[in-house]
Amino acid sequence: MSHDLAPHPLRRQVLDELHARPFQLVDAPRRVLHLAFSTAERPAAAERAALARWCEATGAARPEDGANFHRAAFPTSHLRWERHSEFSTYGWDVPAPGGDPFHWPLAEPSPVGVSIDPPGPLLVAIDLALVRAADLPPGWHDLFDPASLCISALKDETALIATDFRQDARGFTRILVVDRSLTPVAAGSLIQRLLEVETYRCFALLGLPEAQRMAPVIGRIERELVAVAQRMKTATGLESNAALLDTLVAQAAELEAEAALSSFRFGATRAYEALVRSRLAVIGEIPVEGHSTWVAFLDRRFAPAMRTCQTMADRQAELSQKLARAANLLRTRVDIALEEQNRTLLQTMSDRARLQLRLQQTVEGLSIAAVSYYVLGLLGYLFKGGKDAGFLPFEPTVATAAVLPFVVIAMAMVVRRIRRSHGEH
Repeated sequence: MSHDLAPHPLRRQVLDELHARPFQLVDAPRRVLHLAFSTAERPAAAERAALARWCEATGAARPEDGANFHRAAFPTSHLRWERHSEFSTYGWDVPAPGGDPFHWPLAEPSPVGVSIDPPGPLLVAIDLALVRAADLPPGWHDLFDPASLCISALKDETALIATDFRQDARGFTRILVVDRSLTPVAAGSLIQRLLEVETYRCFALLGLPEAQRMAPVIGRIERELVAVAQRMKTATGLESNAALLDTLVAQAAELEAEAALSSFRFGATRAYEALVRSRLAVIGEIPVEGHSTWVAFLDRRFAPAMRTCQTMADRQAELSQKLARAANLLRTRVDIALEEQNRTLLQTMSDRARLQLRLQQTVEGLSIAAVSYYVLGLLGYLFKGGKDAGFLPFEPTVATAAVLPFVVIAMAMVVRRIRRSHGEH
């Protein structure tokens, strides 16, 4: 590529993603031990550092910084590590012993004798045996529980796959792959898809306990909503409607809190179920007479659990909508009651304002009369003094009577001007 073209900062990551977890070449006979740990509580960097220390102790290559996939090779075995969003897988492929495909023991605590620090609680443990058809021991059906044994062939008749989805005495789920004419590439891809089916199936079923936990909570809130709806029919007045609204808000808050706790789990369950279905579709089973296929078995046992999770998620969403509609209805009634109350309050305030205006006008009239009386009294003293001093040729009472209209008019103008100045401010 020309050096003049600036690559996107995520170009390398986007291109490498398609090759992040490649299929491994596998020849029969082979034994695969696959473990999946929940890593929600452990950061990827801490797990990667622990794996790097283990690789140094065993002489294997360290994982690259920031890597989510690593393969460590040993003389007779390989370790395959993958980090996913909420779990990590550790898979060993080792030589298969003769005779019983699931013969034990193998080297412990790991095929190379050095234990790996588990990154979290174990959820998935798979013991997969890849054997040639010619080496398949007689009576191999007895290795599984006949009540749940699933046997099917690939559509190209190159292999036979069998499992009972149960744990053996060591806690592993057994999967048997009978190699009829598999190439190493086909064997590696088939094994990886079978391991993914069982891993995603187990993590998908984590949604079922969450759905079972949510069921009584949602049932109780539904019953409380029905009771509130019944009370809404007869509730009148602001206080009763406001109390019902508070109840609905509390119910909605509780439901949203539960939804926040379960939304990731239900979303992950849907995603894992889709992955299980897609992997089984790629495998392409054909039935073996007298036995159930993996798809048919999962449709009977796995699908009901998935429908339960989906139903619970749907009930949760529908209940949230019902609570929102009921709360909006009550909020409207409360708003109408508040508007009516405000209208009554404004009417009362208007009546009081009119009364106050009338009182003010009365007080203004009385104040004009009172001030005019005192002014005329002062003028009367002035006129009497002028009469006694000889300055006024007429009687003080006549002079007081003469200026009376002018004093009243002047006092009224002064009071009016004062009132206007206060109104402007």
